[in-house]
Amino acid sequence: MQSGLFDDLPPALPPGLRYQAGWLSAAEEAALIALVKQLPLREAKYKSYTARRRVVSFGGQFDYDSNELRPAAPLIEDLHPLRERVARWAGVDPQALVHVLVAEYAPGTPLGWHRDVPDFEDVFGVSLGGEALLRFRPYPPQAPKREDIVRLDVQQRSIYALRGEARWGWQHSVAPVDALRWSITFRTARQKSRPRV
Repeated sequence: MQSGLFDDLPPALPPGLRYQAGWLSAAEEAALIALVKQLPLREAKYKSYTARRRVVSFGGQFDYDSNELRPAAPLIEDLHPLRERVARWAGVDPQALVHVLVAEYAPGTPLGWHRDVPDFEDVFGVSLGGEALLRFRPYPPQAPKREDIVRLDVQQRSIYALRGEARWGWQHSVAPVDALRWSITFRTARQKSRPRV
């Protein structure tokens, strides 16, 4: 990793969580938002629950009824440059980013406590539009005290990474957003040596 990339990282964040504000320019963000608005976003479904956020997946779609990853369309060409840039930032091969989830959060939309599905290893998120409050708590949760919850203000045009302990030893959630927000999340495949947890 380049020195200085994470100078604005608050010291209390979980190990393996990296964050960089101002990763995109305003013009780059505007172009990505225009692209995202053209995608076939649909309400996310979790078993019998329909979420308020709208999503589209590339490279795989997790079926929460059967708890398995199913095929999905390959990543569209228009998002290849962003995948390459995220890969450079993360220090991985672009082809290692096997899954992409684009999500839209209307004002008031939250995302509940969770860890990403175990089919994936590292997680890299690009935030567009409104700001978001990401919250983190140790996993498995054992009636965490208020001080156990770590908060990160995620700015528009920023990027973050969840690896190692931050990925597997913590859950995260998104507080209800105040303004329209989009995220584009890239994931690597789970390492074969890691057991499903």
